[in-house]
Amino acid sequence: MTRQSLRLAILEAERALSAAGVASPRTDAELLAAHLLGVERMKLMMVPLVDPPVVEALRELVRRRASRVPLQHLTGTASLGGVTLAVGPGVFVPRPETELLLAWGLGVLEGVQNPIVVDLCTGSGALALAVANARPDAVVHAVELDQAALPWVRRNADEQARAGDTPIRLHAGDVTDPTVLMDLDGTVDLVLCNPPYVPEGTPVPPEVRDHDPHVAVFGGRDGLDVVRQVVGCAARLLRPGGGVAIEHDDTHGGSVPALLSARRVLTDVEDHADLAGRPRFATARRA
Repeated sequence: MTRQSLRLAILEAERALSAAGVASPRTDAELLAAHLLGVERMKLMMVPLVDPPVVEALRELVRRRASRVPLQHLTGTASLGGVTLAVGPGVFVPRPETELLLAWGLGVLEGVQNPIVVDLCTGSGALALAVANARPDAVVHAVELDQAALPWVRRNADEQARAGDTPIRLHAGDVTDPTVLMDLDGTVDLVLCNPPYVPEGTPVPPEVRDHDPHVAVFGGRDGLDVVRQVVGCAARLLRPGGGVAIEHDDTHGGSVPALLSARRVLTDVEDHADLAGRPRFATARRA
């Protein structure tokens, strides 16, 4: 059995992904190869030759990625902050843009001992678990409505707890319910939320349209149905000085800050750009 060049196999994969319209063909080809080989992407150069079955397995993964199955569904994981999460059909895949929202939230917690944190619309548990990983002293609550997503967040929460992180407290609930987490009113140091915010009817990539849960992506006619409720929930939950950060569509750079500013108890309202310079999340502090 003649061994084959891994570099040539990756170049072939890159060409196939590029022809299929995948946005980052080189990166995806290398990440799929690294996943197959069980090595870090930066160490692929240390594997010059591979057996033919590995090349065939890579071609099969590339075929599926070219059909626009999300990369994270093929590798089975996504990362946020210091945690790696299991993801797949039925749960929203965390995006790199949310790292900036997480960083802002962790900044709010600097100097706060034993903070109370709430992650609304937790999905895979990404934000809640990333905070618990970074702040072992925090009490982190996570809220999720979707019955398809709950097994994923439970799985990820159990895995992080086994790894030594402080366990989070998961609530199967609706963030639009005015009584959700009512026992925490006025005590929370930080509220984070990556809600469904895409306006209905907006064209989205096939990876989103065909694989992300509709309920986790689309937020009504203007994309703000859930966001409006989250703003009210945050205003109720936060203690004086506490902070809230809400991710939003890039068309909401004015509307979400306006919703926050309309609450008299919220101050220091700001909007923040993502890695591409587009409006992406809004923040405020409890007066």
